[in-house]
Amino acid sequence: MRNYMVLLLLLSTSFISQTQTPEEIVEASLATYNRQDIEGFMSYFSEDITLYDFNSGQLRAQGTEQIRNIFEELFKESPKLHSTIVNRLSFDNKVIDHESVTGARGNKTAFEVTMIYEIKDQKIFKMTSIQKTR
Repeated sequence: MRNYMVLLLLLSTSFISQTQTPEEIVEASLATYNRQDIEGFMSYFSEDITLYDFNSGQLRAQGTEQIRNIFEELFKESPKLHSTIVNRLSFDNKVIDHESVTGARGNKTAFEVTMIYEIKDQKIFKMTSIQKTR
């Protein structure tokens, strides 16, 4: 019985230590994005991940297959892709990043984007992209 209790304690401690805050999840996801590690990047998304365009309100992608297709293409076309956080705000299960992105599709000029990430069950389940209107 004592061995069972010790094992239970060890397992519960291990599980607790693996729980990340929404900010830690987004930060880890961004690190894989900057390494262009598609498998690592995809590991942070729920199966029913959605990507919305804030300006139009349109759904741009739904599900991991569509998200993977978008980012595999972006990574392939952007060997120097890198995103830097300009400002970050965390609130409840949401992380809002103002980002400066360089190297997208070979473009040498940086562009700015604001991303809203929503987290549930340790996964990003919704992303909303806000870009400057032209």
